[in-house]
Amino acid sequence: MGHGHGHRQHEELHQPYSFRHRKRHHFTPFLASFTLYNKQINSNNPLHNIHSAFSRATVTMVHHRFLLVTYPVQGHINPAIQFAKRLTAIGVHVTFATSTFLHRRMINKLTVPGLTFVTFSDGYDDGYEGTNDSNVISYMAELKLRGSEFFRNIITSAKQEGKPFTCVAYTLMLPWVAKVAREFRIPGVLLWIQAATVLDIYYHYFHEYRDYINIIHKKEDPTIEFPGLPFSFAARDIPSFLLPSNIYSFAIPPLEEQFQLFDEESNPRVIVNTFEDLEPESLRAIDKLTMISIGPLIPSAFLDGKDPADTSFGGDIFHGSKDYVEWLDSKPALSVVYVSFGSLAVLSQRQMEEIARALLDSGYPFLWVIRESNGKEGTLQELSCRKELEQRGKIVKWCTQVEVLSHGSVGCFVTHCGWNSTMESLSSGVPMVGFPQWTDQGTNAKLVEDVWKTGVRVDDKVNEEGIVEAMEIRKCLEVVMGNGGKAEELRRNAQKWKCLAREAVKEGGSSDRNMNTFLDYVSKFEQDCVM
Repeated sequence: MGHGHGHRQHEELHQPYSFRHRKRHHFTPFLASFTLYNKQINSNNPLHNIHSAFSRATVTMVHHRFLLVTYPVQGHINPAIQFAKRLTAIGVHVTFATSTFLHRRMINKLTVPGLTFVTFSDGYDDGYEGTNDSNVISYMAELKLRGSEFFRNIITSAKQEGKPFTCVAYTLMLPWVAKVAREFRIPGVLLWIQAATVLDIYYHYFHEYRDYINIIHKKEDPTIEFPGLPFSFAARDIPSFLLPSNIYSFAIPPLEEQFQLFDEESNPRVIVNTFEDLEPESLRAIDKLTMISIGPLIPSAFLDGKDPADTSFGGDIFHGSKDYVEWLDSKPALSVVYVSFGSLAVLSQRQMEEIARALLDSGYPFLWVIRESNGKEGTLQELSCRKELEQRGKIVKWCTQVEVLSHGSVGCFVTHCGWNSTMESLSSGVPMVGFPQWTDQGTNAKLVEDVWKTGVRVDDKVNEEGIVEAMEIRKCLEVVMGNGGKAEELRRNAQKWKCLAREAVKEGGSSDRNMNTFLDYVSKFEQDCVM
């Protein structure tokens, strides 16, 4: 990917408002002693689930109050919480909203000044497991119905309390949140938690490219190009939800509705968890959209160091192991292979066996995350070589991934290429073996291998059953962990992106500037509404 336009900002970013240079946002703070929503709690009060570490305190308040709504899965929670931290650090009050069940599962809940948690029922307060596509469709309909009513109530109540929200931000799969914000004339802004490149592909799919994408899998050597993107894509590089082979139809309606909402706005803004140097062309590929990059959304201690105490996202729903850091400390620099497939993917037992054999045959020490599973597929207990694995490497149920990737002993990350994992690896300077499973992961693997050149991708065509065999996995490990020219190139590129990620978020960096520009937009929106 070329970088000729890497520092060129959107036209609007060249015209900052007069207060743009201030570090904190430009509304004059005022002191107010208050008890947060301190009233008689009853079943009709929509705010009865609010949690706050500072509910009875004298605090410095600023004008901006954000309502941040996230789809209730780990991969959405992490970047959304980090976005909330960034906002509170510059004086914005954030009310963070997610489902009752997911909030209950959070292990390390934050107590950051300026951040309040509020929960709402999605109809599944005791838990939900989407076992098939129709179940997920039913769940999302219930989520929309209950969530829309709840947020209408909370927005109304906040205004009556004299603390109105000035912006509503939300993650993927929740376009109905934007519609609620519109009802109250509050700016609704999508927090896009995937790559800008993926957003571009979705946009084109819903704007005249659907048929082109549907037919590329029928050709012998299919590739497709999209306006504004300087590289081509094979079928395996396209987000899986958009391919004819997709079996998860639940994802298309909310995505399509989201892009219809964009079409109805004159100049929609999208906050993107990426940074300027990483995706310069992709951030400008759609004339209709203003994409504002504010990433990487990663805990400060592992990125810019502004807050050394910020060592985790603060919303883990899985219990982590305790002793993996000591194990990593005992290993030489760049010697460990770290393996994790994120919070959702479930590998078949056969695929797990192939990964296990590759790790053992390669001879590298490894740290492998194997989540607890309710079924028999993808479990440590069922692996035929379990004892040998536990002798040769370290297996944990969960860990603080960004902490692992920042450890000096880690030399390679075998990853499903979820966007959070990809950004964490890039920001930590760790080369990758891409092992994409579904949704946007194939696109991310394409970018890692062909554009940013910080990793290699397993060949998923080597087995007709869809299983990547041990020999192929081992080959990729040896490329990344070896001493040859390719390994050196990958490590060199990984360090380059690590440095650029830190440059983006430091004071005066592109993501730091863009955060201020975004708040200026919210301020102007409010001023226009008042006028």
